Amino acid sequence: MQRIHTANELRSTLNTKSNIAFIPTMGNLHDGHIALVSLAKQHGECVVASIFVNPLQFGPNEDLANYPRTLEADCKRLADAGADIVFIPSVKEMYPDFDGEHLNQTMTITPPSIAAELCGASRPGHFAGVATVVMKLFNLVMPQVAIFGKKDFQQVFVIKELVRQFNLPIQIIAGDTVREPSGLAMSSRNGYLTPTQKSEAAQLHQCLANIVHAVKQGNTNFTVLENSASQTLAQQGWLVDYVSVRATDTLKPATNQDKELVVLGAAKLGSTRLIDNIDFCAK
Repeated sequence: MQRIHTANELRSTLNTKSNIAFIPTMGNLHDGHIALVSLAKQHGECVVASIFVNPLQFGPNEDLANYPRTLEADCKRLADAGADIVFIPSVKEMYPDFDGEHLNQTMTITPPSIAAELCGASRPGHFAGVATVVMKLFNLVMPQVAIFGKKDFQQVFVIKELVRQFNLPIQIIAGDTVREPSGLAMSSRNGYLTPTQKSEAAQLHQCLANIVHAVKQGNTNFTVLENSASQTLAQQGWLVDYVSVRATDTLKPATNQDKELVVLGAAKLGSTRLIDNIDFCAK
Protein backbone atom coordinates (compact mmCIF):
# COMPACT_ATOMS: atom_id res chain seq x y z
CA MET A 1 0.00 0.00 0.00
CA GLN A 2 1.33 3.40 -0.99
CA ARG A 3 1.32 6.30 1.49
CA ILE A 4 0.87 9.76 -0.02
CA HIS A 5 1.03 13.07 1.83
CA THR A 6 0.67 15.79 -0.81
CA ALA A 7 -1.98 16.77 -3.31
CA ASN A 8 0.52 16.88 -6.17
CA GLU A 9 1.77 13.36 -5.54
CA LEU A 10 -1.79 12.09 -5.16
CA ARG A 11 -2.89 13.59 -8.46
CA SER A 12 0.21 12.28 -10.23
CA THR A 13 -0.33 8.78 -8.88
CA LEU A 14 -4.07 8.64 -9.55
CA ASN A 15 -3.67 10.06 -13.06
CA THR A 16 -2.89 6.54 -14.27
CA LYS A 17 -5.66 4.84 -12.27
CA SER A 18 -9.23 4.11 -13.27
CA ASN A 19 -12.37 3.03 -11.45
CA ILE A 20 -11.35 4.55 -8.12
CA ALA A 21 -13.27 3.76 -4.93
CA PHE A 22 -12.65 6.18 -2.08
CA ILE A 23 -13.13 5.92 1.71
CA PRO A 24 -12.54 9.16 3.65
CA THR A 25 -11.76 8.62 7.35
CA MET A 26 -10.41 10.51 10.35
CA GLY A 27 -8.30 7.54 11.40
CA ASN A 28 -8.44 5.56 14.64
CA LEU A 29 -9.87 2.81 12.49
CA HIS A 30 -12.12 0.00 13.72
CA ASP A 31 -13.86 -2.97 12.10
CA GLY A 32 -16.56 -0.68 10.71
CA HIS A 33 -13.98 1.18 8.63
CA ILE A 34 -12.44 -2.08 7.45
CA ALA A 35 -15.86 -3.27 6.31
CA LEU A 36 -16.01 -0.13 4.15
CA VAL A 37 -12.70 -1.10 2.54
CA SER A 38 -14.14 -4.53 1.70
CA LEU A 39 -17.19 -2.82 0.21
CA ALA A 40 -14.98 -0.46 -1.79
CA LYS A 41 -13.12 -3.41 -3.30
CA GLN A 42 -16.42 -4.67 -4.67
CA HIS A 43 -17.00 -1.40 -6.52
CA GLY A 44 -13.56 -0.20 -7.61
CA GLU A 45 -10.26 -1.42 -9.01
CA CYS A 46 -8.16 1.10 -7.06
CA VAL A 47 -9.13 1.59 -3.41
CA VAL A 48 -8.03 4.88 -1.88
CA ALA A 49 -8.52 5.75 1.78
CA SER A 50 -7.74 9.05 3.44
CA ILE A 51 -6.79 9.75 7.04
CA PHE A 52 -7.35 13.36 8.02
CA VAL A 53 -8.66 14.76 11.29
CA ASN A 54 -10.57 17.70 9.89
CA PRO A 55 -10.44 20.72 12.23
CA LEU A 56 -13.19 22.49 10.32
CA GLN A 57 -15.86 20.08 11.56
CA PHE A 58 -15.01 20.40 15.27
CA GLY A 59 -16.64 23.04 17.44
CA PRO A 60 -14.66 25.19 19.91
CA ASN A 61 -15.55 22.96 22.86
CA GLU A 62 -15.18 19.63 21.09
CA ASP A 63 -12.45 17.02 21.21
CA LEU A 64 -10.16 17.97 18.28
CA ALA A 65 -6.98 18.10 20.38
CA ASN A 66 -7.73 14.79 22.06
CA TYR A 67 -9.14 12.96 19.06
CA PRO A 68 -7.24 9.66 18.96
CA ARG A 69 -4.52 9.47 16.32
CA THR A 70 -3.25 5.96 15.60
CA LEU A 71 -1.58 6.34 12.20
CA GLU A 72 0.72 3.31 12.14
CA ALA A 73 -1.97 0.93 13.35
CA ASP A 74 -4.43 2.46 10.88
CA CYS A 75 -2.07 2.02 7.93
CA LYS A 76 -1.45 -1.60 8.85
CA ARG A 77 -5.16 -2.30 9.03
CA LEU A 78 -5.76 -0.63 5.66
CA ALA A 79 -2.90 -2.54 4.03
CA ASP A 80 -4.11 -5.84 5.47
CA ALA A 81 -7.63 -5.08 4.20
CA GLY A 82 -6.35 -4.52 0.66
CA ALA A 83 -6.38 -0.76 0.23
CA ASP A 84 -4.05 0.42 -2.54
CA ILE A 85 -3.35 4.00 -1.44
CA VAL A 86 -3.73 5.98 1.77
CA PHE A 87 -3.72 9.77 1.54
CA ILE A 88 -2.45 11.41 4.76
CA PRO A 89 -2.41 15.18 4.23
CA SER A 90 -1.40 17.82 6.74
CA VAL A 91 -3.82 20.57 7.74
CA LYS A 92 -1.73 23.00 5.70
CA GLU A 93 -2.03 20.74 2.65
CA MET A 94 -5.83 20.72 2.91
CA TYR A 95 -6.24 24.34 4.00
CA PRO A 96 -3.53 26.51 2.39
CA ASP A 97 -4.21 29.54 4.61
CA PHE A 98 -3.73 27.59 7.84
CA ASP A 99 -1.14 29.45 9.93
CA GLY A 100 -0.50 26.70 12.43
CA GLU A 101 -3.35 27.78 14.68
CA HIS A 102 -6.19 29.32 12.67
CA LEU A 103 -7.98 28.40 9.44
CA ASN A 104 -7.77 31.89 7.95
CA GLN A 105 -10.17 32.86 5.15
CA THR A 106 -11.12 29.26 4.48
CA MET A 107 -13.94 29.01 1.97
CA THR A 108 -16.70 26.70 3.14
CA ILE A 109 -19.70 25.06 1.55
CA THR A 110 -23.16 25.87 2.87
CA PRO A 111 -24.95 22.55 3.43
CA PRO A 112 -28.72 22.06 2.97
CA SER A 113 -31.05 23.35 5.68
CA ILE A 114 -31.53 19.88 7.16
CA ALA A 115 -27.91 20.15 8.35
CA ALA A 116 -29.10 22.58 11.03
CA GLU A 117 -31.32 19.90 12.58
CA LEU A 118 -30.51 16.72 14.54
CA CYS A 119 -26.72 16.67 15.08
CA GLY A 120 -26.42 20.03 13.39
CA ALA A 121 -28.57 21.71 16.01
CA SER A 122 -26.10 20.97 18.80
CA ARG A 123 -23.00 21.13 16.58
CA PRO A 124 -23.38 24.35 14.55
CA GLY A 125 -21.01 24.48 11.61
CA HIS A 126 -20.23 20.77 11.79
CA PHE A 127 -21.78 19.80 8.47
CA ALA A 128 -20.33 22.84 6.70
CA GLY A 129 -16.94 21.49 7.80
CA VAL A 130 -17.82 17.99 6.64
CA ALA A 131 -19.13 19.15 3.25
CA THR A 132 -16.10 21.37 2.68
CA VAL A 133 -13.48 18.73 3.41
CA VAL A 134 -15.35 16.06 1.46
CA MET A 135 -15.56 18.36 -1.57
CA LYS A 136 -11.83 19.03 -1.31
CA LEU A 137 -11.08 15.32 -1.07
CA PHE A 138 -13.40 14.53 -3.98
CA ASN A 139 -11.58 17.13 -6.09
CA LEU A 140 -8.23 15.58 -5.22
CA VAL A 141 -9.11 11.89 -5.56
CA MET A 142 -11.76 12.20 -8.32
CA PRO A 143 -13.29 8.83 -7.50
CA GLN A 144 -16.07 7.09 -9.36
CA VAL A 145 -17.43 5.68 -6.10
CA ALA A 146 -17.21 6.94 -2.51
CA ILE A 147 -18.03 4.80 0.52
CA PHE A 148 -19.41 6.10 3.81
CA GLY A 149 -20.71 4.40 6.91
CA LYS A 150 -24.45 4.44 7.52
CA LYS A 151 -23.89 5.03 11.24
CA ASP A 152 -23.48 8.72 10.35
CA PHE A 153 -26.83 8.74 8.56
CA GLN A 154 -27.26 12.52 8.47
CA GLN A 155 -23.71 12.92 7.17
CA VAL A 156 -24.42 10.50 4.32
CA PHE A 157 -27.57 12.46 3.50
CA VAL A 158 -25.64 15.75 3.38
CA ILE A 159 -22.94 14.23 1.17
CA LYS A 160 -25.51 12.81 -1.24
CA GLU A 161 -26.99 16.30 -1.47
CA LEU A 162 -23.50 17.69 -2.09
CA VAL A 163 -23.06 15.31 -5.01
CA ARG A 164 -26.52 16.10 -6.38
CA GLN A 165 -26.30 19.87 -6.03
CA PHE A 166 -22.81 20.11 -7.58
CA ASN A 167 -23.49 17.51 -10.29
CA LEU A 168 -20.52 15.42 -9.22
CA PRO A 169 -20.01 12.18 -11.21
CA ILE A 170 -19.63 10.12 -8.05
CA GLN A 171 -21.77 7.28 -6.77
CA ILE A 172 -22.25 7.38 -2.99
CA ILE A 173 -22.58 3.99 -1.34
CA ALA A 174 -23.52 3.67 2.33
CA GLY A 175 -22.15 0.66 4.20
CA ASP A 176 -24.20 -0.94 6.95
CA THR A 177 -23.34 -0.09 10.55
CA VAL A 178 -21.00 -2.62 12.12
CA ARG A 179 -21.87 -3.39 15.74
CA GLU A 180 -20.40 -4.92 18.84
CA PRO A 181 -22.11 -8.14 20.04
CA SER A 182 -24.07 -5.96 22.48
CA GLY A 183 -25.56 -3.93 19.62
CA LEU A 184 -23.36 -0.88 20.25
CA ALA A 185 -22.42 0.77 16.95
CA MET A 186 -18.66 0.73 16.40
CA SER A 187 -17.20 4.22 16.66
CA SER A 188 -13.83 5.81 17.18
CA ARG A 189 -15.32 7.55 20.21
CA ASN A 190 -16.12 4.25 21.92
CA GLY A 191 -12.52 4.33 23.10
CA TYR A 192 -13.45 7.16 25.45
CA LEU A 193 -15.88 4.90 27.34
CA THR A 194 -14.96 3.17 30.57
CA PRO A 195 -15.59 -0.62 30.66
CA THR A 196 -18.78 -0.01 32.64
CA GLN A 197 -19.97 2.67 30.25
CA LYS A 198 -19.25 0.46 27.25
CA SER A 199 -21.53 -2.22 28.66
CA GLU A 200 -24.22 0.43 29.19
CA ALA A 201 -23.76 2.08 25.79
CA ALA A 202 -25.90 -0.49 23.96
CA GLN A 203 -28.91 1.06 25.71
CA LEU A 204 -29.05 3.69 22.96
CA HIS A 205 -29.43 1.08 20.24
CA GLN A 206 -31.97 -0.83 22.29
CA CYS A 207 -34.17 2.25 22.70
CA LEU A 208 -34.08 2.86 18.95
CA ALA A 209 -34.87 -0.80 18.28
CA ASN A 210 -37.88 -0.55 20.61
CA ILE A 211 -39.22 2.33 18.51
CA VAL A 212 -38.75 0.33 15.31
CA HIS A 213 -40.67 -2.58 16.84
CA ALA A 214 -43.49 -0.29 17.98
CA VAL A 215 -43.84 1.38 14.58
CA LYS A 216 -43.88 -1.96 12.79
CA GLN A 217 -46.69 -3.01 15.15
CA GLY A 218 -48.70 -0.02 13.94
CA ASN A 219 -47.86 2.66 16.52
CA THR A 220 -47.27 5.87 14.57
CA ASN A 221 -47.48 8.30 17.47
CA PHE A 222 -43.88 9.25 16.80
CA THR A 223 -43.69 12.07 19.32
CA VAL A 224 -44.79 9.81 22.17
CA LEU A 225 -42.31 7.12 21.12
CA GLU A 226 -39.48 9.65 20.88
CA ASN A 227 -40.26 11.16 24.27
CA SER A 228 -40.55 7.75 25.91
CA ALA A 229 -37.16 6.67 24.54
CA SER A 230 -35.57 9.93 25.68
CA GLN A 231 -37.01 9.51 29.17
CA THR A 232 -35.77 5.92 29.37
CA LEU A 233 -32.25 6.96 28.43
CA ALA A 234 -32.31 9.88 30.87
CA GLN A 235 -33.39 7.55 33.68
CA GLN A 236 -30.39 5.35 32.84
CA GLY A 237 -27.99 8.28 33.22
CA TRP A 238 -27.74 9.58 29.66
CA LEU A 239 -27.85 13.24 28.64
CA VAL A 240 -30.10 13.04 25.59
CA ASP A 241 -29.58 15.33 22.61
CA TYR A 242 -32.38 13.92 20.46
CA VAL A 243 -34.35 10.84 19.48
CA SER A 244 -36.22 11.38 16.23
CA VAL A 245 -38.15 9.37 13.64
CA ARG A 246 -37.60 10.74 10.14
CA ALA A 247 -38.41 9.96 6.51
CA THR A 248 -35.30 8.50 4.91
CA ASP A 249 -35.61 10.35 1.61
CA THR A 250 -35.90 13.85 3.11
CA LEU A 251 -34.84 13.49 6.77
CA LYS A 252 -37.93 15.49 7.64
CA PRO A 253 -40.00 14.40 10.67
CA ALA A 254 -41.97 11.29 9.77
CA THR A 255 -45.67 11.38 9.00
CA ASN A 256 -48.20 8.54 8.88
CA GLN A 257 -47.83 8.52 5.09
CA ASP A 258 -44.10 7.82 5.18
CA LYS A 259 -43.10 4.17 4.91
CA GLU A 260 -39.33 4.30 4.54
CA LEU A 261 -38.16 5.56 7.91
CA VAL A 262 -35.08 6.04 10.04
CA VAL A 263 -34.97 6.52 13.78
CA LEU A 264 -31.93 8.47 14.92
CA GLY A 265 -30.55 9.18 18.35
CA ALA A 266 -27.70 11.13 19.91
CA ALA A 267 -26.88 11.23 23.62
CA LYS A 268 -23.97 11.58 26.00
CA LEU A 269 -22.91 8.80 28.33
CA GLY A 270 -20.59 10.50 30.75
CA SER A 271 -18.62 12.92 28.58
CA THR A 272 -18.84 10.80 25.41
CA ARG A 273 -21.38 11.71 22.75
CA LEU A 274 -22.67 8.70 20.85
CA ILE A 275 -24.94 8.52 17.81
CA ASP A 276 -26.87 5.66 16.26
CA ASN A 277 -29.73 5.00 13.88
CA ILE A 278 -31.83 2.24 12.38
CA ASP A 279 -33.46 2.58 8.98
CA PHE A 280 -36.49 0.41 8.32
CA CYS A 281 -39.73 0.00 6.40
CA ALA A 282 -42.88 0.76 8.38
CA LYS A 283 -45.06 -1.64 6.36
